[in-house]
Amino acid sequence: MKKHIPNLLTLGNLFCGTIATILAVNNNFVSAGLFVVLGIFFDFFDGFAARLLNVSGELGKQLDSLADMVTSGVVPGIIMFKLIGDKVIGSDTFIDEFNLPTIIPFVGLILTLGACYRLAKFNIDTRQSESFIGLPTPAMSLFVISLPLILEYSDLEFVNDLIRNNYFLITITLLLTYLMNAELPLFSLKFKNYAIKNNIVKYLFLLISIIMIISLQYLSIPLIITIYVLLSLISNSKKASI
Repeated sequence: MKKHIPNLLTLGNLFCGTIATILAVNNNFVSAGLFVVLGIFFDFFDGFAARLLNVSGELGKQLDSLADMVTSGVVPGIIMFKLIGDKVIGSDTFIDEFNLPTIIPFVGLILTLGACYRLAKFNIDTRQSESFIGLPTPAMSLFVISLPLILEYSDLEFVNDLIRNNYFLITITLLLTYLMNAELPLFSLKFKNYAIKNNIVKYLFLLISIIMIISLQYLSIPLIITIYVLLSLISNSKKASI
């Protein structure tokens, strides 16, 4: 029985991702974001449960990527499609002509393609057991789902105007797609031990994240992911210089 527990958690991730997809299609981005976060929660604990119960296997590995493809691949692509399309054709108008202005929203779906490619590479890449090569798809997904949440709850007009700008959204789409598949080592939050000396970057990141979440709320999410990438780059450059 215990060998099925991690897989049930993974299916919980897929269930949440499917609901989030339906909500995103219907422009309910706030609820979609909540289900994505819940799905990522399941995604984190399925691996934890598998290691705790010592029941890791190939089936769980494949299930995990398939579930992530929906929660952290399809959903952010749809949300970006909707955000870009809202400025091109109106939020309640579906694309009905095949011309340049109405093709533009499909750029958002590049996120889905990039996530799929990354997840396929992750399954056959033996280098990513202790750290990541490229931005994890859940991090990309959190970045994207935070954008409509910021629009909904933030009073900072400069930030809201930026998110409403299609040049910004397309740039973010291409940048996140690149980061997911770049040969860029990024630290993971797995701890072999809890010594400060060996985990200074992780502790610093967690401290900064907590402070930013308390002070900036939803606006903190894209900033935290940006800091995650920057701290990894700084850490890599220091290791290279030693």
